[in-house]
Amino acid sequence: MMKKIKYIIFTVLFIGHSFGQDVQETFNSTRIINGHSVETLKARILQFRVEHRFGDFAGTNGGIQNMFGFDNAADVRFAFEYGLSDKLMIGFGRSKGSGTPYRSLLDGFVKYKLLTQNKEKGIPVSLSLIETASLTYMTASMDESQVAFFPEFVHRLAYSSQLNIARKFGERLSLAIMPTYVHRNYVDMDDQNGVFAIGSAFALRLSKEFSISTEYYHAFHQDGLRPNHKNSFGVAFEWLTNGHNFKINFTNSKGFGETQFIPCTYSNWLDGEFRIGFSITRDFKI
Repeated sequence: MMKKIKYIIFTVLFIGHSFGQDVQETFNSTRIINGHSVETLKARILQFRVEHRFGDFAGTNGGIQNMFGFDNAADVRFAFEYGLSDKLMIGFGRSKGSGTPYRSLLDGFVKYKLLTQNKEKGIPVSLSLIETASLTYMTASMDESQVAFFPEFVHRLAYSSQLNIARKFGERLSLAIMPTYVHRNYVDMDDQNGVFAIGSAFALRLSKEFSISTEYYHAFHQDGLRPNHKNSFGVAFEWLTNGHNFKINFTNSKGFGETQFIPCTYSNWLDGEFRIGFSITRDFKI
């Protein structure tokens, strides 16, 4: 009889542990490839992030003469990000801004996790709200026809708002959809200030340490964007180690962050105008 009681207690505890808790790690990190994931850092975790992007892999600016882009450093970003709580995080970074009209970029964001997927509570998805801003401190042009003319300080600013919706299926597959709005205060005459885009992504875990993912952002109202605008697409391979997250990616985007890669991607995958990049993070408990 006691064995049966112990078995029942163990079964109840196991079921409660399996289905009563929030789903953890829908994605392995706070980023998918170019854009954010639904994840936030845990409370009091400080993360140092380095992102690097090389030149075109192929096409007129790539190939063996440029060592498939490794001879050209397209852009690099350094950032510090911090978990204020398990659901709220902030971040600040700096990038060169190569490949976009805006150089010498500072960026910051706030991310709040509104919902966490939980089967027992009937919550089918995880949901995060992300607000970002970027500022260029590049030297202003004296030519009024140039986008870098910047008549006023506010013209140096751009913003984005995103609702990140994700669901984890079993232990291996995760899907996400990311409706996003980007607004730039100052653009070229053949461009538009506001852009609405829908992002989509999936991640597939092949082992505990290794996964692959893809990310695609479709920008709407493209008749108003620059004629050579392309939608951002990327593929990534991700490794987890003790305290580190290392990711190698291939993408046609040069810029980092939603205010850059959504409206300012001009490279075509079919012309070999994609590039290898990587990101590496290190977490510190403070």
